[in-house]
Amino acid sequence: MKSFSDLSISPTLQRSLAEMGYTHPTPIQAQALPLLLAEPTDFLGLAATGTGKTATFSIPLLEKIDTAKRSVQGLILCPTRELVIQVAKQIDLLGKHLGIRALPIYGGASYPEQMKGLKKGIPIVVGTPGRLVDHIQRGTLDLSELETVVLDEADEMISMGFKDDLEAILSETPREQSQIWFFCATMGKEVRRVVDTYLRNPKRVEVNRKEMIPEAIEQIFYKAHESDKPEILCKLLDAAVDVYGIIFCQTKALVVDLTQYLHGRGYLVDCLHGDMDQGARERTMQGFRNRKVKILVCTDVASRGLDVKDITHVINYSLPVEAEVYVHRIGRTARSGKTGFAMSLVAPGQRGLLSRIEHATKSKLREGKLPSRKEIGIKKISSVFPKFMAQSEVYSRSMDLMDAQWRQTLGQMTPLEVAARFLALQFPEVFEERVEAQPQKQPEAPRVQEVGLRRKSSAEHYQQRHERGRHRRDQGRRR
Repeated sequence: MKSFSDLSISPTLQRSLAEMGYTHPTPIQAQALPLLLAEPTDFLGLAATGTGKTATFSIPLLEKIDTAKRSVQGLILCPTRELVIQVAKQIDLLGKHLGIRALPIYGGASYPEQMKGLKKGIPIVVGTPGRLVDHIQRGTLDLSELETVVLDEADEMISMGFKDDLEAILSETPREQSQIWFFCATMGKEVRRVVDTYLRNPKRVEVNRKEMIPEAIEQIFYKAHESDKPEILCKLLDAAVDVYGIIFCQTKALVVDLTQYLHGRGYLVDCLHGDMDQGARERTMQGFRNRKVKILVCTDVASRGLDVKDITHVINYSLPVEAEVYVHRIGRTARSGKTGFAMSLVAPGQRGLLSRIEHATKSKLREGKLPSRKEIGIKKISSVFPKFMAQSEVYSRSMDLMDAQWRQTLGQMTPLEVAARFLALQFPEVFEERVEAQPQKQPEAPRVQEVGLRRKSSAEHYQQRHERGRHRRDQGRRR
């Protein structure tokens, strides 16, 4: 299969594919689509994140829908609200000429609106496991006519603790008439148990399994003590060109602290964590997709299923404990044939963990060298040169506004000096003199460490208790 036109799919769906720019299938699509478009079968697809799995199951699912029926025929399970919305939108685009739409169902949204959509007899439902179980128990989601169940990023759902919900949904599936399509990037023990329990003689496709991480991702690690991480992170961001990336932290508190710190340093940054309500999450993601926010700081739970185009950098501020989490994190970059960077800040005690990740992913991380202030300055100055050259029509109007003082002063300077002065105005942080003897003037990040708030030592606690006791005794004597 070299193109989508080689598939035996309807001209109507072919039209949608052409409008969306689908021409050549990805490896998972080329191998899986002929199987899924054929006779009904259970299916197991293993491929790295960002390899085109959504279209792989959406195309055959749409082909199998009977538009004359007013019942749920396809059910797609996703780990997060964001992925639910994304998958539903892609199905809407692919199915628009077929008159088929998908109903997104997820926690945090209105129950009455979802019930209203279900009563209409929508053919495809896309949802998170917890909310789908709620609707099944309420009797508002009827699976009696269900023909296809898709588990998208099933390994992530299981790692997030949705295994019981998945099994509850699969146990309600009418197996005599339905098929299960199981998609994941990694195959751990728990994932294997679910596959062995619920899939019947599945057809199987594995793509990029010898190397779990695409070659297009350049993996780099930097040695960093916890107290040095904020400053090192800023150096990496400053040295990179046009960063559009995601920074992963281990805890919610660290996400909030780091976001505040980066915002104070002038970066276009926002955060995503589990305590945010749906409205706040959607506003954050909208700002990130529109590039009003260039850097998103988040936890693994909050970021599950995020699919944003053209991510240039993924930074592991906190190195994950599990190799599967590492694979999912860095899989957010280098999609659709593009390249990307995966950077990890590794504390001295984490070298063993780094080795385990390298062994499990069959990849090698290169140790990076931190950029110097001069190198950062050169990159910043070089980045404005295209904008400088683009002022060919505007600068003449600027000259008209210069008074005699401007003209006289500039006339006494060389062109190089004029440019240097304006670059110094544009990037004062590059040229400022750093006074090492006065560290208190440097930006501080008191909480931006791996454990969030710095824990006091037992000696510090003892000293504080001693001081409080002495203060109370002094007050008693004065009374």
